[in-house]
Amino acid sequence: MKKVIAFFKLSRWENLLFFALTQWMFIYCVIDPIFDASHIQPNIHGELIPLLLLSYVLVAAGGYIINDYFDLNIDQINKPDKVMIDKYISRRWAIFFHSFLSIASVAIGIYIDIKSDIHLLGIANFIYGLLLFIYSLSLKKKLLAGNLLIAFLLAWVIVVITLCEGNQFTLLAHHRLVNTQKLLRYTILYAGFAFVINLIREVVKDMEDVEGDRKYGCRTMPIAWGINSTKVFVAVWLVVLISILVLLQFYALQSQWWFFSIYCIVAVIAPLIKAFKKLSKAQTPKDYHEISTLIKIIMFTGILSMIFFKIYT
Repeated sequence: MKKVIAFFKLSRWENLLFFALTQWMFIYCVIDPIFDASHIQPNIHGELIPLLLLSYVLVAAGGYIINDYFDLNIDQINKPDKVMIDKYISRRWAIFFHSFLSIASVAIGIYIDIKSDIHLLGIANFIYGLLLFIYSLSLKKKLLAGNLLIAFLLAWVIVVITLCEGNQFTLLAHHRLVNTQKLLRYTILYAGFAFVINLIREVVKDMEDVEGDRKYGCRTMPIAWGINSTKVFVAVWLVVLISILVLLQFYALQSQWWFFSIYCIVAVIAPLIKAFKKLSKAQTPKDYHEISTLIKIIMFTGILSMIFFKIYT
């Protein structure tokens, strides 16, 4: 039983649920209303929806496992109480789980390709898993490269859903049957939000883990630039994100999306301002962990805002 619990902890089950929720919300609240308005069935429908979600849950789980495999020595310093490999799960089994989950994700992607007109998920899932492996092996230890890659991969879980409807754009947009401009705007909005908020969180986590990273030769931003310069980097991105979200509220109010604006101000913008204030005072790993947790909550509330597109569309 301990090994089962350790496996779920190792694969970050709570993050996997968040990935699945993000993709399901985007399909249910953005894709479906846009296609329903045109009385057209999207490529991702029926049984293909849970299969798509499962494929990304599996490849992400494999990524978390291989990341902990390569980070074992660092994690024994940064978070010894959370180390699962060699304590409950052997290194050999960690490699097996990573390989099995990654292969299963590719197989599901290929199955979806066969059952639909998509023809990209198999190769996309393979590349996704490969990039997670490369990140864990080397890029995580390099200045900014790993942060940018993870931010991109987390934004990709939204982008890939829109790309799955690519042939629909070609066949139907010319006849104005599908509002492709609206779909692209919503895709850019949420993928952009996911990219920036995750970039911020990854850099904050680097500040939290600086001691273990330094001991094992990592060149993360806090080590290469120093904590103060890294704080400035994070603060700039927080200001950029807050500014964009504030501007977005003017457009929402013009469309009389009152509840959407109230929600965003209370549940997204205000917590971002709180994170900005906490950043200036942060000194210890505990302080940075609190900021990272707050940003994770903001990611969740930001994704939940998709429900308003279902209501207003």
